Amino acid sequence: MALDLNKVAAQVGSMVARLKATSRERGEHLQSALEMLCDKSVDLDRLKRKIEMSRTTWLVARLVEGLAQHYQAPPLPAEFTVIATDGSHIDVDRHKSTRCYLINIGSVVLHYGAEPDALLESHPHLCSEDEDLAIAPTEKGRELPIEGPLLGIKRSVEECRHLAEIAAELPDNCPTLALLDGTLILWGLEAYPEFVAEELLDKGFLRALDEIMKLGRSKQLALASYISLPRSTDVVNALRVAICPHEPADCDRYCPPSEERGCDAVAGVQDRELFMNLLDEGERSALFISPSKVLEKHYGMHHVHFFYLRVDDEIARVEIPKWVAMDESRLNLVHALVLDQCQRGHGYPVALSEAHEQAVVTNADRENFWQLVEASLMEEKLPSFESAKRLSKRTRWV
Repeated sequence: MALDLNKVAAQVGSMVARLKATSRERGEHLQSALEMLCDKSVDLDRLKRKIEMSRTTWLVARLVEGLAQHYQAPPLPAEFTVIATDGSHIDVDRHKSTRCYLINIGSVVLHYGAEPDALLESHPHLCSEDEDLAIAPTEKGRELPIEGPLLGIKRSVEECRHLAEIAAELPDNCPTLALLDGTLILWGLEAYPEFVAEELLDKGFLRALDEIMKLGRSKQLALASYISLPRSTDVVNALRVAICPHEPADCDRYCPPSEERGCDAVAGVQDRELFMNLLDEGERSALFISPSKVLEKHYGMHHVHFFYLRVDDEIARVEIPKWVAMDESRLNLVHALVLDQCQRGHGYPVALSEAHEQAVVTNADRENFWQLVEASLMEEKLPSFESAKRLSKRTRWV
């Protein structure tokens, strides 16, 4: 039976009315946040110390240089290269005859200059061995199957690993931007035991970042990730700490959830709303440091820094590792080339767009993949079956 939109319409109407009723309050909060952001009387050194000491229930960006600084894009190099990877996958299907999954990595190498060139490829990899299907603890304990959200994290690892392989094959003398889609922070690992983080983060994602950093010693190479339409509030939360009358801020100690708080004057505002009002086209914000615990524990020289970038009528979040953030030439390269990619790609980096096109797996692709698997099993006279639940969904009884 199709969705009954007549029954949904009234609920949508209530939602819109609620949003309209709160829009004025959100506007007031945004204005308060902008005034605080641009307040030159704020003691930045004191605020940095307060942020370091505070205990809050939300992530607070750490400051590198300040709050309201903004920078125009540097000029483009005469010759440069942009490499990017993106991925898609076919998950394990417990209703099928065999346990396996497929990761498809799309890669792009775009060279700009006197002799422009492009290389677009896809790299499908089928995983069916026992060691590919689960992560086992080093000591006694239950192994965790690689499927669902964990497979999504595994795919991110493979995207970064393949990016490092591409970077290794590039010439040393050409400025190059290595670009990933989404965040550099593997947030999802916080929900898993430490042995999973060790396998996918320490031995996987971070090892690939190590390879890229090592390549940067001999190449003009910078790494970044691009987040379109971010919903983060890290910088706004720094303003909340600045507003807080307590030294240091301690949400659990001073602010019971039922009571109104002074920092609520900027609540509900997202970082992108702030910087849409601050940045001109092509400008980037000041640098900030992500405060995630997983970064403190694991990332080292890859500790994630970020800035916001104005591209047309959108604010994007660009994340970079510490070794890029602390090198002005690499930071400028990221700013210039990410902006150029967005301008070439109608607001979104063209290299990421093309990598996605190489990686995408359609519903038809999934059906054809499983048909190939089942046909191959039957050809070798191995048992092939489909669960009753799966069959019932494909058969109309009424």
